[in-house]
Parts: sequence; C-alpha cells; structure tokens
Amino acid sequence: MSNSPKPRLVSLSHRRLPLIPFACLWIPCSNRFVCLGTGTGTGTGTGSGAPGNGLIGVYGTASGEIRDVHTIEKPRAFRCGTFGASSLQQRYLATGDFDGNLHIWNLEAPAIPFYATKAHQEIINCIDGVGGLGVGEGAPEIVTGSRDGTVKVWDSRQKDLPVANMEPAQGGLRRDCWAVAFGHACNRWDRCVCAGYDNGDIKLFDLRNMEVRWETNVKSGVCCVEFDGKERSLHKLVATTLEGRIHVFNLQAFNANSDLVCQSEKPYKFTAWTVRHLPQNRTIFVTSGGAGSLHLWKHGDCSALLERTDHEREGKDCAGPTLLNSISLSSQPIGSLDWNADKQGLCISASFDHKVHIVFVADQHAF
Repeated sequence: MSNSPKPRLVSLSHRRLPLIPFACLWIPCSNRFVCLGTGTGTGTGTGSGAPGNGLIGVYGTASGEIRDVHTIEKPRAFRCGTFGASSLQQRYLATGDFDGNLHIWNLEAPAIPFYATKAHQEIINCIDGVGGLGVGEGAPEIVTGSRDGTVKVWDSRQKDLPVANMEPAQGGLRRDCWAVAFGHACNRWDRCVCAGYDNGDIKLFDLRNMEVRWETNVKSGVCCVEFDGKERSLHKLVATTLEGRIHVFNLQAFNANSDLVCQSEKPYKFTAWTVRHLPQNRTIFVTSGGAGSLHLWKHGDCSALLERTDHEREGKDCAGPTLLNSISLSSQPIGSLDWNADKQGLCISASFDHKVHIVFVADQHAF
C-alpha cells in the first residue's frame, strides 16, 4: 500500500475586502488579481464605494501578503467578469453588470470602457470568454447569460449586435440563466456554449449549426457549468447546483439518442456554487460550497462505457470523480474562484463575508 501523501489545499493568505465580491480573477501573466462587486457604503476604507456602485479592486501579492494596487469605481454594480477573450498583451477585462451592460475595460486606463453595449434587458448573471489568452481556436468572443432568459455571444469588433442570440421561442417561458461556458473551440469552425438555468435545465448550443445539440434537467437550479477544457473536443462537463450537488457528464458518450453518462456527488449540505478545472491538468477540478469550503476532485475514467446506450446512468457503471481533499475557509458561501494559469496549483477564492483567500495545492505529485 502506498504511503504517498494526498494533495492538500493550503491557505496561504487572506484579507478583508472593501466590497461585496461577486467574482475574482487572476490578471494573466502577473501576480495580481481583481475582485468585482459592489460597494459596501461603510465609508470605513479606501474604495468602499457607495451602495449599488460597481467596484473593481486590483490587488497584488508580495512576500505572502495581499496588498492594494488601486480601485476602480463605476455607477453600476458588477456581477461577473472574464479575461478569456483578450490577448495576453492587452489583458482587457470584460464585465457584466446589474443593469445588463457589457463593458470591456483596459485596467491601465479605466476612465472609459474600450467597448460598451446594452447586452441584456436585465442583470447579466454570468459571462465567459474564448479565443483570447492563447486558449481556443477562432475569433475572440464573449458569451453572456441573463435573467431575461437569453444567452448571447459577442465579438468586440462588432458594435451593439450579438453574433449569436439563443432565446426561447416567441411566447415561450423565459428561465433565468445563471451559468454559461464556452467549449469545443478546437478549430476555427467549431464552438459550443453550455448554459444552466434556475429550473435545472442545461442546454448545449452548437454555434456552428445554431442548434441545441443536447439538453437535460438536473432538478435543481444550475449555479455554474464548466467544460474540462475550452480548447479541446467535448470531453467532460461539470455542473453545480442549488441543492449542493455536482454533476459530471461524459460528453464523449453521445449515442444515437443523445444520452450521456452522468455521475453525481453531493459534497455540500447547501449550495454548490462554482467549479474550476486546473489549467495545467484538466483531470483536476475544484468546487466551492455554501458553507465556505473548497473541495478538490479528480475525474474518473468512463472510457469503457462509450459504446453503451443506457439513459444517463448515475453511478455504478462508471468511475465517478474522486474527492482528493477539502478545506474550510469561511462561514459564508464562496461564490467565486479562479486558478492561476502560470503558477500550477495557485488559486484565489472570494466569499460573501467580504474576504479573499489565496490557496495552494500542496503535494501535487499525488495527483
């Protein structure tokens, strides 16, 4: 029996933020990160902002400490952001706000957005980017999902009009879209978007053919969806839900009826908020929970089931994800997290007690 240690999640540092954080993101090719959200209005610290105003806090790491760099304040609260459609040279940040506006910001000159459009009629809940940062083939694009029930794809080279608009048929029921993710950007022609909704619907949109390639319902609101790699052919998809479950779909296992192998785990008593795959090793992913904890997972192998046609099996026929370790960071939900693309195993997370944590995965050789 091997005595090798398990991978461990280790908290390196943390600090309290002068904002309510809805998203945290590493700035590519740097030791800096941003936290997006809204002002607390407490007036007790630099950049606390007026309630309802949007704040982008830029922070740096040095000697194990988190330090302020600068704070950008705007009139509307920010809900989500991504660097995914920007080049490594520009590192422009795309944001969605509570009024349905999509902006792209140059953090070095943030007075006026590089790009601005009224993307949705209601709050933009979620955003993702592809084609930037050297990840994914094809044009740099941004996808947004909104409470208005629509999912839209944007190209910053095209003003005001989306390049794709996925919405219910006229008169159809509009569900609140909580999660979006790009995938299958493995060549210049193909690209998919996955969207998750408040009623448990998950839809996979094929952007090349402009059709719904697959859909299912997981019976609980979908808080986050992510492929195990935007730039690779469809392989694994992870969805997190309100009831504390994570669902892992094997996308290689499409059969004639478009059924998928699905593995479900329930690591959280409360909401499973988000999921992020390790950029340097796509078999590893981390999820966050409503009780302030992170769980580190490794994907199981379902390759032996590719020829089967059973309907979305839950469990015993396929190796599900393996829980490697966990850590408790807060008494409040961790609503956002992000891996560092340059330093393997380095992660940031932001929780609703106004705190940001820097976490590192130790003993990675045990993966």
